[in-house]
Amino acid sequence: MNDTTHANSLDIFIEDRIYKLNVPDTVFRDGIDFFRKMDRDMDQGWQMGTRFVESPDVVMRAQIAAAKLMVAVETDNTTLANLMAGYIISRLPGTTGVRIDTQGDMLSTQIIND
Repeated sequence: MNDTTHANSLDIFIEDRIYKLNVPDTVFRDGIDFFRKMDRDMDQGWQMGTRFVESPDVVMRAQIAAAKLMVAVETDNTTLANLMAGYIISRLPGTTGVRIDTQGDMLSTQIIND
């Protein structure tokens, strides 16, 4: 049994490819400070495609993390992929997947819930 209440897998849809990422439990425990730093950075506002968002809400923050997740998956950066997936799951419990927009519009990234 997991030592966490999080579902630890995330389906990642990038164009016609599907990836299933199983996030280790340690990411949720050891990534807390990293996740808080991400939140502090996003508290300053974020450029989301052509639009600057002064106060991204929790879904927008997950969309931002999903854009970073896409880069991590495409560059085989497992550590960053796990951290971004862990961030998404920790901030939006019940999330089972992300359909990442590849046309430069983070706001079009879809968050999939169970």
